[in-house]
Amino acid sequence: MLLHVIARGKIGRSPEADLVARYEKRLAWPVKFTELPDSGGRIPEPQTPYKTVLLDERGQDFSSEKLAGTLERWRDDGMRECRFILGAADGHSQEDRHDADLLLAFGKATWPHLLARAMLAEQLYRATTIIAGHPYHRSG
Repeated sequence: MLLHVIARGKIGRSPEADLVARYEKRLAWPVKFTELPDSGGRIPEPQTPYKTVLLDERGQDFSSEKLAGTLERWRDDGMRECRFILGAADGHSQEDRHDADLLLAFGKATWPHLLARAMLAEQLYRATTIIAGHPYHRSG
């Protein structure tokens, strides 16, 4: 299953970009990062069937194990792509929230977009290592 991170705004050359690149290199699953302008731009057509996850402060706060279990189930159900969408500064529209398969939050705090992107890259790496039984994640 392709893990596709779609984010508004440019990460440019930054410490956060270095973190994203570090986890991107480690991921054994196919991964793609798409950047869109703060407004406008076109989200690429998905590989179907697919799931959409919006990073949203009002979303569910999953443990790493629960995220891994969700991705594993979707993969085993034949999903070809899982899209993780990080919105612009104003977040996502009500329509986008309604249409999403999952609203995911990294706790109750609001995170800067660049940090959220780096945190997502790490959590995707962590989830895939949990699924593979790799010792990177230490439970408890």
